[in-house]
Amino acid sequence: MRQTTSNKARWQSLTWLSLLIAASAALTTWFACITPFVAFGVMAATTLSRRNALGLTVAVWLANQAVGFGLLHYPSTGTSVAWGVAIGGAAVIGTLTAQWAIGRLGSSRSAVQAIAAFVSAFALYELALYVVALSILGGTRAFAAPIVGQVLVVNTAAFIGLYGLNQAVTVGIAYLGRRPSAHVSPARFA
Repeated sequence: MRQTTSNKARWQSLTWLSLLIAASAALTTWFACITPFVAFGVMAATTLSRRNALGLTVAVWLANQAVGFGLLHYPSTGTSVAWGVAIGGAAVIGTLTAQWAIGRLGSSRSAVQAIAAFVSAFALYELALYVVALSILGGTRAFAAPIVGQVLVVNTAAFIGLYGLNQAVTVGIAYLGRRPSAHVSPARFA
């Protein structure tokens, strides 16, 4: 029984990680320069261990960079690469902030915690990018209120969608786990 529970948890985790990485690639294609890293970071922080959440954040960022440079033909300039690195760093900061906020609010995983984590993560994500833009990358034009508002809207919509997707995956896997015909031996996945 313990083996089956462990395999079910591993299957659920791999399914969730795969869906988030695929969603990142799809959203990068759709929104180009406004990939909702805060939404991904918060969902990672609320659903995964600290280590896995950070690993997922890096994987989401790598998927974004691969799609951006490979498919969308981001310019191959030093500034473009530097912005990519800065965004990756800010995404990690956002994930760590979400983890901190969740830890401060208790051990239960509620929607209120997720929203508080989202607000905190978005603020620090934007602040980190603003500091890099101001100090290293030569300007803060990208931080005009309408642009930051658009980034907030995209992240909020993605967060709501990812939260719903997580609920659907959780319910779906629980449903499949209760069906006798859905029990597949671990050997089939090897």
